[in-house]
Amino acid sequence: MTLPLHYWLVSLGDLVLSLRSNHMWQIASRSRTSADVNIAGRARKLMRSAFLRLARLHTHLSPTPLRNIRNMSLKTIAVLDQSELQDGQMKEVEFESGKVLLSKLGDKVFATSAFCTHYGAPLAKGVLTADGRVVCPWHGACFNVCTGDIEDAPAPDAIHSFNTHISDGKIFVTADPSRTTSEAKSRPPKLLASGFEGTVGGTAKNGVVIVGGGSGGFHAVESLREHGYKGPITMISKEVYAPIDRTKLSKALITDASKLEWRSPADLKIKYGLSMRTGTEVTSVDTSKKSLTLNTGEKVEYDTLVLASGGTPRKLPVEGADLKNVFTLRGVQDAVGIDKACQEGKRLVVIGSSFISMELVVAVSKRKMASIDVIGMEEVPFQSVLGKEVGAGLMKFHKSQGVTFHMQASVDKLVPASSDSGSVGGVVVKGQTIPADVVVMGVGVAPATEYLKAPQSVGFRVGGDAKTLSTGENMEKGGAVIVDEYLRVKGVKDVYAIGDIAMWPQQGTGELRRIEHWNVAGNQGRAVGKTIAGSEQPFVKIPVFWSAQGQQLRYVGVGAEFEDVIMQGDPGEMKFVAYYVKGRKIVAVASMQADPVVSKASELMRVGLMPSPEEVRAGKDLLSVDISTEGAKARIGA
Repeated sequence: MTLPLHYWLVSLGDLVLSLRSNHMWQIASRSRTSADVNIAGRARKLMRSAFLRLARLHTHLSPTPLRNIRNMSLKTIAVLDQSELQDGQMKEVEFESGKVLLSKLGDKVFATSAFCTHYGAPLAKGVLTADGRVVCPWHGACFNVCTGDIEDAPAPDAIHSFNTHISDGKIFVTADPSRTTSEAKSRPPKLLASGFEGTVGGTAKNGVVIVGGGSGGFHAVESLREHGYKGPITMISKEVYAPIDRTKLSKALITDASKLEWRSPADLKIKYGLSMRTGTEVTSVDTSKKSLTLNTGEKVEYDTLVLASGGTPRKLPVEGADLKNVFTLRGVQDAVGIDKACQEGKRLVVIGSSFISMELVVAVSKRKMASIDVIGMEEVPFQSVLGKEVGAGLMKFHKSQGVTFHMQASVDKLVPASSDSGSVGGVVVKGQTIPADVVVMGVGVAPATEYLKAPQSVGFRVGGDAKTLSTGENMEKGGAVIVDEYLRVKGVKDVYAIGDIAMWPQQGTGELRRIEHWNVAGNQGRAVGKTIAGSEQPFVKIPVFWSAQGQQLRYVGVGAEFEDVIMQGDPGEMKFVAYYVKGRKIVAVASMQADPVVSKASELMRVGLMPSPEEVRAGKDLLSVDISTEGAKARIGA
């Protein structure tokens, strides 16, 4: 076993401390003065502190934490007959009380953690590719099968990799059994730079400043350090907590920010060298001076700026919108208010049949509400994204849970309660009042870029829509920021935009599009971090999203303005695969209870091997397309 550097640092430190301490005590014994004794004590403490600092620094750069080295107990176990694992195949095998994932690429066998670090999905049920990627079957997280490193968001942590060898027809794995359990499935990413270097080294004076504390900002920080960026990193967030898993707000209505944090504030500060400014807003940006102005009046300078300010929930401009118990859902405080208001016996009206709206409906339908009503403008929920047939199937499920729909309708106004003129009492639709104790508006978000339009901001010019922008205009009328394939803001040096605010050229078509997906923001943050660290990374990831709608809905691609839908299965039974067709190509795939079809589709799109609509109609199974074996390498460009 080869022990990591920080093990030897600690061992060397212990030896030197021992020798140095003995020498000091000999001096103290000869002179018998308290001053010498004190010097010896201080020297011992200083030297021990120095060595521990060195060890801790290397711990941040190593996948093997210092605290685990002395407790590590490696075992080598025969886990499978060699003949039972074929080229391009994955298998989950037992390792004492834990499990390990075996993957075979060509004649090489790799062993890693068996579970995804995002939500714990069994990776053996995912997708393996010949270029060494293993894709989670649930939410599109991807890992390097050789090293365990993160390839794609939303996974915040890497997986363990273990040594393997083959002897006498058996596959042997060497691992610490404690690291093979589902509870110990993850490890921190390898950081080529850390908080220690980020605060005392590097050539950047002001470093990277990130505006926004969401998915994009968090993954940008992680990617910067993963790829060796040594300068200072500052994150300015109007939220009062560290970056959270925002998707759980609508899916589970969690109200404790500490249970949603990707990393604790202490970890972000110590391990990543991140200076976090929470509860703070940027009011303007001057790209000519490379500076930001905060709501406190303070100026913050940057070398590189990442705009990741996310979205602002829209609120209908109707009478009564400001009444008490009328909410939007974006942050933890919104969830706290909704949770408190949605108590047993209360009447909930949700305006908008968006994904966030309907996820919230699922979350609160478990409570004994007096009524739940949904108001939507389309004929069925999700019609523009998923099509009428899928939308109708999901609406059928929600109706079975007691939800009442008012579709193809718009809100006239909100009216106060008869018992309290300051609180909402109903929503008027088509002249009729739907009783309400609580109203939640889920009618979309606008890019949170008002600070870029401020009179004091320099470097940003607003034009019309994305198709009619003229030279020099780098924001469209809706507030989105125009970027290139590297997510650099058009016409501005050293400024990037990611996430909900970014409108970027789609791979293949060049069409500018903005996508409000949590996963897109995360992967854009990873791409920008790598680019700033010195390895330019164009953003070419295929968008993936998911939604809790009774069953887990999975979706990959960009299916806007689709022309046809090829349906396999029955959305009414919550079990189907839908293929969205545009221009004689499959541009998106959605599924329920059909894993890992969407994960496989994402990889087929990535390598350009997605079957044609004609092939799918003729019965072509995506899972049968080989992208895993040695023979597939040339086809996927591995």
